[in-house]
Amino acid sequence: MNSFNRQTLIAALDIGSSKVCCVIAKVSRNQKISIAGYGYNASKGIKNGIITDIKQATYSVCDAVEAAEQMANERVEQVIVNISGDRIKSDIKTASINLNKSKPITETEINKVIEKGVYKINVENNELIHCLPIGYNLDSGEETHDPRNLYGENLSVNVLLGKVPEIMFRNLRTVLDNSHLEIAEKVLSPYASGLACLVNDEKELGATVIDIGGGTTSIASFKNGHPVYFSSVGVGSNNVTNDIAWGLTTSFAHAERLKNLHGCAFLTSQDQNEIINVYTMGEEDDSMIKYIPKSELINIIAPRVEETFELVGKKLKESGLKDINSSSHRIVLTGGGSQLSGIREVASYILDKQVRLGHPRNIGNILDISNYPILQSPAFSTVIGLLLSIFNYTERKPNKVVSKPVNVEGDGRFRKILSWLKQNF
Repeated sequence: MNSFNRQTLIAALDIGSSKVCCVIAKVSRNQKISIAGYGYNASKGIKNGIITDIKQATYSVCDAVEAAEQMANERVEQVIVNISGDRIKSDIKTASINLNKSKPITETEINKVIEKGVYKINVENNELIHCLPIGYNLDSGEETHDPRNLYGENLSVNVLLGKVPEIMFRNLRTVLDNSHLEIAEKVLSPYASGLACLVNDEKELGATVIDIGGGTTSIASFKNGHPVYFSSVGVGSNNVTNDIAWGLTTSFAHAERLKNLHGCAFLTSQDQNEIINVYTMGEEDDSMIKYIPKSELINIIAPRVEETFELVGKKLKESGLKDINSSSHRIVLTGGGSQLSGIREVASYILDKQVRLGHPRNIGNILDISNYPILQSPAFSTVIGLLLSIFNYTERKPNKVVSKPVNVEGDGRFRKILSWLKQNF
């Protein structure tokens, strides 16, 4: 393990509907990450988190990775990659074992119940992204993080499974193969965003990250320090832009500009009096400007934002997890779409919860993020969370996976990193 005594190179790749971003960093023995370079560009061939054009998506990935490599003056062969899209889902599998009540629980019993929990997982033609032991219960009592040295008659474990359709993952893997990149590890986008944006108290007491991307809005709920639920809905900030372009008969680029400059998630009394300029599609010169009240723009944006949170609320309600549905459960908004003015207030009203905006800063493991202001934007929460995922690695490889055509597991240098981190920390 001497090769890790100094620094080890890691690379994170966020493939989204609006942008593709790569960050290259170095991790030291004392668990500190130093950013070496980054690159990003607008996504092509990707819609709603799903690959729609292999060639264009490959170009987008290669351009982002090459830009990061040039800044870092390093070459990368393996990446920690995000998995997004509108078909993220999760299940919880429970397993239990009987205990010798005259003896305290040891690592042997913990491993035995986990092995039972990860045995013969049926993914029904999905790609298994996460297999996370997330909590233990002793004699059906309160959840415990660490049951070692406790006495009881029965020990159970909950295992959180995060999945996406296998065919969707196969297309992503093809893009990475074409880019000559190996998947070192795969992480669901909302899980990564949660690692970047949530403080420890939020993870412990209960919070849901809502990552509003370009094509999808993804969800990760945390409780007792670990994730308990993953999901997504098929709308994002690009839907708002499309609505503006259609409603005002302007180009997508100008609609995006109007959203960023004048957009708000709710209407105010002042919006009827304020006038904004709109260029008609195909007639983008000063002689063809339309003048409309700002309220007309807001009346297009607000229904889509409300619909997004109503869909998220429906997902949370369907989760069946009472902690997620309680009013004390906090909401943290992140992703590029969370930067829309007034969005926090609308989310709080519709979801009936405390809401704050989250972005990846003040992260103890990352030494120099303050030197890269752009990486502190909510739009970069996922890629920063991917870097942090190496310190939150609790995956357990299933003994057997049923109804899964292809199984691709990361190996090579990244697996050695994980092994080294586990031994040293």
